[in-house]
Amino acid sequence: MPANKALDAAHRAAGLAAAVREAGALALSLFGTPLKQWTKGASSPVSEADIAVDELLRARLTAVDPTISWLSEESADDPARLDARLLWIVDPIDGTRGYIAGMPDWTVSAALVEDGRPVAACLFAPVTNEFFMALAGQGATRNGTAIRATAGAALADISVAGPKNFLERVAKIAAPFNVIPRVHSLALRLARVADGSIDAAVAGGNSHDWDLAAADLLVHEAGGALTPLGGGPLTYNRAVPRHGMLVAAGLERHAALVKLLNDPRLAAS
Repeated sequence: MPANKALDAAHRAAGLAAAVREAGALALSLFGTPLKQWTKGASSPVSEADIAVDELLRARLTAVDPTISWLSEESADDPARLDARLLWIVDPIDGTRGYIAGMPDWTVSAALVEDGRPVAACLFAPVTNEFFMALAGQGATRNGTAIRATAGAALADISVAGPKNFLERVAKIAAPFNVIPRVHSLALRLARVADGSIDAAVAGGNSHDWDLAAADLLVHEAGGALTPLGGGPLTYNRAVPRHGMLVAAGLERHAALVKLLNDPRLAAS
């Protein structure tokens, strides 16, 4: 990597980490306080904390590099992003429903995407003080310590997070899983795969770029994979930033799960 490009990457990564830490502190300061809240779309909750954190992140990340485009769950979408090679993808509070309910499993999630794939990512769970970071080709960490997805291909008795009814259907044609309780933040659910806390995770068919981009790089750099059920990498910064059902695990187990989840018996069950 040329020296100036390396300096740019280091500057952006440092700025991303600082912005996500500050955003997490702001979200935590508002956590558990009376907040204005409303619903967008059919049933997606939003609070004034989401908006405040979004505004902070946009200000800080724009200051890091004003040439980088922007996509956030809580900002109006600018179609000009589709022509950008570099894009910040942000979820100011991933797991808003849990946040509003006073649950601890919410996060601030942000990633830098280059040509459709994440190259830098930070995920912060302020209540439990867990700061995850990944840089393309440099591994993934939690609070500065390297993390790895669990090894092996076995499916019997593994711990899996995801839609309970779906996983129960899968278990009927395979060895039983240990289905863990729901994690409100999808990004955190996937980060638990990256750090080996759980063996695998499944995401239902309505996740978005902002739910996934940071966690995708964490899983990848921790020796795992996050893909659609048909395999292949996810592509970010498309016109419609929505994705179908996904599966995450260490590489060997991921391959076994992809095979299982494409079993014709599952479609018939």
